[in-house]
Amino acid sequence: MKALVTGAAGFIGSNLIERLLKEGHSVIGVDNFSTGHAKFLEKFRKHPQFSFFEKNLLNPQSLEGLVSDKIDWLFHLAANADVKDGLRYPERDLQQNTLVTWNVLEASRKAGVRGFVFSSTGSVYGAAPVIPTPEDCPFPIQTSLYGASKLACEGLIAAYAEGYGIQAKIFRFVSILGQNYTHGHVVDFVRQLKSDPTKIHVLGNGQQKKSYLYVEDCVDALLWALNRQSGQKIEIFNLGTEEYVTVDQSLDVIVDELKVHPRRTYEGGDQGWVGDNPFIFLDTTKIRSLGWKSKITIREGVRRTVQFLLNNPWVYEGGHKGR
Repeated sequence: MKALVTGAAGFIGSNLIERLLKEGHSVIGVDNFSTGHAKFLEKFRKHPQFSFFEKNLLNPQSLEGLVSDKIDWLFHLAANADVKDGLRYPERDLQQNTLVTWNVLEASRKAGVRGFVFSSTGSVYGAAPVIPTPEDCPFPIQTSLYGASKLACEGLIAAYAEGYGIQAKIFRFVSILGQNYTHGHVVDFVRQLKSDPTKIHVLGNGQQKKSYLYVEDCVDALLWALNRQSGQKIEIFNLGTEEYVTVDQSLDVIVDELKVHPRRTYEGGDQGWVGDNPFIFLDTTKIRSLGWKSKITIREGVRRTVQFLLNNPWVYEGGHKGR
């Protein structure tokens, strides 16, 4: 396979590239280091099957010369993933998610790329009326600009698949954990507790129910679905585990790993911020029907993520540069 990965220096992108190279595939990586980190690419910078290009995908011409009909699958993972601050920076989700996705789709169309993989989100379901939430669940009112921007991306991808013959696979993720994790509740809690191990402040009442997926399982699922072709123009898969935890239960694992006993305070009721859905649990029957199954439990995923952060304190200490 020859693959192009946008968001190459990001959390999921860097893990995907590592797996693709291990399996003998040829990979082109693209990133602008706005949120990605050059150190995530260091281990395969000199790999003969890997090439990297620093590009700003908001520029419609950024992929010229890189995308061609020789690309078997284009993995579009580049995005803004900060759900919480979406209302503070309303242009960010539109630009970095929706407009960038259109630019990448246009580059794919012009170059004759036939395989397009997109990292969407379970946030498109908003406050879902059905739990566990299947792919064909009716969409409620959107609760975040992030989710709305990703849903707009899905619409564009579906239209391109219908109109231009692109074969598209859309994956709606729960939150992902693991190696190269730099953003989310685990890093937020670890940062607080390393600063002051005697107390921890939780957005919400701690009873919000969340499902998480370990990054190795996430990458497994992406490649598993690609290797089992259905011939359909567009397929949509939920990705997650068959379990969920409360925020407090996740915090229990974190404080246990750090060996601290903080006093907990809470703010925000059953919703920590606007767009924080109190119950996120996706129905993964469809991807599991292909034979895929997650291997790592949520609690083990949280534990491993804490260990990654402890081994890479630059993530939670702040002040680091993408490069």
